Amino acid sequence: MAASLGQASGHVVATDKRFRRAHVKPSRKRSPASKHAWLAARLLALALVLGYAVYRGVTLIAAASSLQIGHMVVRGHERLSTGEVLALVEGLRGQNILAVKLDTWQEKLLSSPWVENATIRRVLPSTVEIAIEERRPMGIGRLGTAMYLIDGKGVIIDEYGPVYADIDLPIIDGIAAAPQDGGSIIDVTRAEFAGRVIGALAVRPEIARRVSQIDVANLHDAIVILDGDPALLHLGDTEFVARLQQYIDLAPALRERLDGIDYVDLRFDERMYVRPPNSAGRATGTGSREPGSRR
Repeated sequence: MAASLGQASGHVVATDKRFRRAHVKPSRKRSPASKHAWLAARLLALALVLGYAVYRGVTLIAAASSLQIGHMVVRGHERLSTGEVLALVEGLRGQNILAVKLDTWQEKLLSSPWVENATIRRVLPSTVEIAIEERRPMGIGRLGTAMYLIDGKGVIIDEYGPVYADIDLPIIDGIAAAPQDGGSIIDVTRAEFAGRVIGALAVRPEIARRVSQIDVANLHDAIVILDGDPALLHLGDTEFVARLQQYIDLAPALRERLDGIDYVDLRFDERMYVRPPNSAGRATGTGSREPGSRR
């Protein structure tokens, strides 16, 4: 009837859609578990993307020829040649300058007994600087029939031979130690005592240059021999320079009075004891004051 009325009047009546059933389905609410799974999946995907990007970046950097070590600068070396230093780090050239572990190569440098300290520094894009601090030999240690360059800590640097003919250092006796459990054959305490004697004499180069041999077997009495003078000079454990100077000043007068000198004991400051050769243990005392004790 409604349709006929519409047709009769000639008007079209719009259908009211409010009376039609909606076709939109209601949304489903995600459970907390599904939300967590979805978030975890997204994070995993992001991590995989980032991981691949990092991997590709590292691969590209490692393969970059501009970052491969191609130039090495050596500084601070004197006794070792540049070639000898570079031979210690053979294989470092060509490594990636950002990825290489420099500590490993520094250890290789320290394997040389001449090297006391070493550092390696990166200089981008493709240079490394190697700084060397060499050991300073203080003397030529005599161990049996062999001779070795040793430093003030008792470290054996190298066997003494013709290659070191330019090194003018005193011979040091009395530093040998019986090796125990694979330890050093140098007695460190006696080596340090020898270093103390040599260090004290260094303030008087004109005297230090005359010292030919030092015996430190007795830690309380350093015995010194001068160039061209066979006398054994007992200096004790202190005042090394003053006591050597005392002998040097009196030596001409002693030679005038004596045919020869076996040893001179200078440990008692103003008084010295002189033993001529073949004197059967008797010593002649000179000076103004009696010592309180004698060895």
